[in-house]
Amino acid sequence: MTVTVEYIPITPIEYPDEDGKPMAESDQTREYLLYAAKVLEVYFKNRPDVYVSGNLFIYYEQGNPESVVAPDVFVVFGVENRQRRSYKTWEENNQTPDFVLEITSKSTRSKDQGAKKGIYAFLGVREYYQYDPTGDYLTPVLQGLRLIDGNYVPVATTTLPDGTVSLVSEVLGLELRLKKHEMRFYDLLTNKTLFSFEEEASARQAAEQAQQAAEQARQAAEEKAHRLAAKLRELNIDPDIF
Repeated sequence: MTVTVEYIPITPIEYPDEDGKPMAESDQTREYLLYAAKVLEVYFKNRPDVYVSGNLFIYYEQGNPESVVAPDVFVVFGVENRQRRSYKTWEENNQTPDFVLEITSKSTRSKDQGAKKGIYAFLGVREYYQYDPTGDYLTPVLQGLRLIDGNYVPVATTTLPDGTVSLVSEVLGLELRLKKHEMRFYDLLTNKTLFSFEEEASARQAAEQAQQAAEQARQAAEEKAHRLAAKLRELNIDPDIF
């Protein structure tokens, strides 16, 4: 007797790389999202074991595409520094983000304060920062949480003499500063602002233009002095006595 076994093909599980939704709902949100992702990428560019990304799907349960979260900006230590279309924890030795930053607003408040916060605690995200650039609801508009014994507790804030609010990220070894509602990352060792590639190029161009302007002004002053000296000599006046 011949037994026929019906072959039923197994449909592979799909993990989409995007959901078709816009990256950010306002210019300010997009601006700070790109700033944070870029400067952290620049800062860790020489670390082959640090991955920085933003607005990327993180799948944290194999076989369940619904178990997904997309932080605005995140940093993972202990994984290869390379580009990815999405981040699947089971393909990364179960390494989850160590640092997350959400650019938050009223429209994302419920997720950022609720579901995402719970997921990040579940995943063991050691630091969770939120920044509300438009001042929709957060006071102060930059706040940090640190995971201790499975629960998030506020990161201490310090107010500098000029009114700047400072929070230190122990995970990144960097300082987040808020001055007049503008957030910037600072290097604790050099006390300098972190710039993206574009900002560095812009600052370098501005410095070069200023140097060129100063050189042109110097040359103009020398030419004027030479013309004055020549005029004085025509009048039989020694210019060296002036």
